[in-house]
Amino acid sequence: MRRGENIYRRKDKRWEGRYPKGKKANGRTKYGSVYGKTLKEVREKLYPLKLHYQFIQNRQGDSAISFNEWGYLWLQEIQSTVKQSTYANYEHKLERYVLNLLGEQGLNELNEKSAETLLKDLEERKLKPSTIHAVFRITKQCINLAVRKKLIKENPFTLIQLPKLVKNRNQALTKQEQKRLEMAALSAKKGQGIPTLLALHAGLRIGEISALTWKDIDFENNLIHVHSTVQRIVGVCNGKKTELIYTSSKTASSTRLIPMSQTLKKILLKKKQRAQGKFVLTNNEKPIEPRLLTYHFHRIREKVGLFMLHFHQLRHTFATRCLESRGDIMSVSALMGHSSTQMTLDTYAGSLMEQRFQVVAQMEKAIS
Repeated sequence: MRRGENIYRRKDKRWEGRYPKGKKANGRTKYGSVYGKTLKEVREKLYPLKLHYQFIQNRQGDSAISFNEWGYLWLQEIQSTVKQSTYANYEHKLERYVLNLLGEQGLNELNEKSAETLLKDLEERKLKPSTIHAVFRITKQCINLAVRKKLIKENPFTLIQLPKLVKNRNQALTKQEQKRLEMAALSAKKGQGIPTLLALHAGLRIGEISALTWKDIDFENNLIHVHSTVQRIVGVCNGKKTELIYTSSKTASSTRLIPMSQTLKKILLKKKQRAQGKFVLTNNEKPIEPRLLTYHFHRIREKVGLFMLHFHQLRHTFATRCLESRGDIMSVSALMGHSSTQMTLDTYAGSLMEQRFQVVAQMEKAIS
């Protein structure tokens, strides 16, 4: 039995009213339902919801595809256009932080309140501002595709005010600290100090060090060819939690040629005499695990009392020493594999305090 617009008498003697929420992926109308013991009760519940969803569709569009469904459609669409590690990062963050919270909402139901709900949840999880920004960046990309496909009219996550990113100051080692660390690395057994020296003398990232092969070392021209990296990522297949992958460098600028210092050349030549595989740091057919390199590094830095030092600071130290020796910013940027000289300036301009003192001293001398 039917009474009025989309109101029915059910077999269990309750009344049901249906209201259109928008369109499904197949173009059919998606309905929501309300229930009540009387026709009047259902009408009182139904008409405000009809008005509400009519307003939503007029304002934001008629796509009622669930955000959960759309999220996976977006991942499927971008999978062939991004690196495996990038895809794994997108999938992990979208599933863990976004879809489990907002996945049941339709695309046209997403609004600024949804964005605020996500932000509050991320802050309550005590995530770093950089992680929060990353989650929102991925979410915005996902929703932007829905806008471009005209499923919805605008991205409600665009205007949300995120916590400010506080850039960590470049924490390079002092020359004295670097010397102590190098001595400990040189004396380390089984070549376990070589990664430390590659970071200090060539500015390599830990994944780039893991991926380094003997073909990448040009002893004749004293060059190191950096073009690959090793990363442990969240597993995207075979049910694995994490997976070690060997892949091309992060960006085009990350592929670079680095002149080899005499210190490195001497150490690597000695290492090559005992090499049995294609990789510099292991005789196995697979690259060495970056986490193992980190473990060896921590043992070395503890021996010289540098308890708060992170491996990435060795790369900062390399850049700082290059700039301290009056290396031009374009050359240092190329050595670091940065996408622009501005990135190098933003990262390392604050580290050259010694030069600032010299400039002021020279200025004072010129005046007097």
